[in-house]
Amino acid sequence: MHAEQIDKALDVFWTNRDKKSVQANLHMKGFEDLVRQELIDAGIPSKCIFTGKPYLPGYYRARKQWDLVVIYEGILVAAIEFKSQIGSVSKNINNRFEEALGTATDTRAAQDFNEAFGPVAPWMGYVFILKEDAETIQKDRETHAKFDVDQEYVGMSYEDRYQEMIRRFLLRKVYDAGWFVTTTYIDGVRTHKEPLSLASYAVFAVALKGQVQLVQAFLEDRRAKQSKDDTSRNGHAAELF
Repeated sequence: MHAEQIDKALDVFWTNRDKKSVQANLHMKGFEDLVRQELIDAGIPSKCIFTGKPYLPGYYRARKQWDLVVIYEGILVAAIEFKSQIGSVSKNINNRFEEALGTATDTRAAQDFNEAFGPVAPWMGYVFILKEDAETIQKDRETHAKFDVDQEYVGMSYEDRYQEMIRRFLLRKVYDAGWFVTTTYIDGVRTHKEPLSLASYAVFAVALKGQVQLVQAFLEDRRAKQSKDDTSRNGHAAELF
């Protein structure tokens, strides 16, 4: 089931891979639509799902755009980034790392210090699609620095580094869930892999649904307490007369 859904998303990705589509993020629409449907199936009304670069408040800056935001009954259910790298990896890999880290860190700080999103902590997801080619799979990329680098990175390719980035994001709770896909399109034949089990679509979807269920349970409990309080107040008022 998941493989078929991912294939459809990749159809959109490869069809819209020209520069203008990439700049407008149209090549990621298939993946965005897939996640959107997961949310709807989990009980989130479509009107509560915002795309088109919605803003969320930050802490170190006033605001930051996300790719998909879910706000249900005043609660930020989820904020998800959909990013990709199609060629020119050596020129852009550091920008991708810094953007991903900065976005999540700033949004989480806004909650930690300002409670910007209310009583439920924000859930953040990161979706990354990498075009696999000779540049991305070449091993032993340069790691020279003025001090010793983390030995885990020695011998890695750019593809390995992206995978390790997402793995560490998840282990350190920078993001709550991730989805990492590598894909090729050669002579009309399209392939894809999900090399990191911790960041497969199956795992991502389960985590997202779990967050929706958590928010639904929280709201149900809050409504029940409110109803009980209202009943108690009404009963007390009746006793006064």
